[in-house]
Amino acid sequence: MRLKWGGGRRDVPRMDWPNKALQTQADVDTAIAEVKRLRLPIRDDPPKNWDTLAALHAVVSRTGPDAVVLDAGAEMYSRFLPWMYLYGYRRLFGINLVFDRTTRRGSIRYEPGDITKSRFADGYFDAIACLSVVEHGVDLNRYFAEMARVLKPGGVLVTSTDYFETPTDTRGLVAYGKPICVFNRAQMEEAIATAARHGLVLTGPADLTTRDRVVRWAQYDLSYSFVVLTMTR
Repeated sequence: MRLKWGGGRRDVPRMDWPNKALQTQADVDTAIAEVKRLRLPIRDDPPKNWDTLAALHAVVSRTGPDAVVLDAGAEMYSRFLPWMYLYGYRRLFGINLVFDRTTRRGSIRYEPGDITKSRFADGYFDAIACLSVVEHGVDLNRYFAEMARVLKPGGVLVTSTDYFETPTDTRGLVAYGKPICVFNRAQMEEAIATAARHGLVLTGPADLTTRDRVVRWAQYDLSYSFVVLTMTR
């Protein structure tokens, strides 16, 4: 995708859900309408616009275009870094274990990297987003420890993941070489406590209630939702 910047900073998204679970299809529709209003490229997977927009809001409302930003577990099709570029940010990095070489798209640098043990110096990033990654077999203690290490004091970390308040039966299901995980309330509360032990605290109370199973993974006959957690160091 060729990235273009027409000059001038765009509006901060009107919608803000920093520590919340995706409730209904209407929430997805609202997020998509906001993405369209902001004239940003839309994700083909509709629910992913919801958590990507939450990450965009968290970063642009707390930083300026000179900030250093990481997409931890980035994919080339992800919209987070391209959206940041369109907001004038230029110090943009994306890492993923599946990358076999460094690739640049504009000023976005995609490179091989482990979100639990990266090459970056302590306090390197002003903001980090990790969207729909940690459910794929990531050790949460190591993840939060590394994010706390590479994040500047006062920096922001946005984590989204597959979630539903009550347990979702994923027994025997494997994707990308790892057992499929859909976090439940007890597991997410444990994750929040793990992050806190590494100095990462929520920006506000977390609403972990869920209503509808909005997200559908047809290949595995699974339905669930998402949750977004926004933390500062």
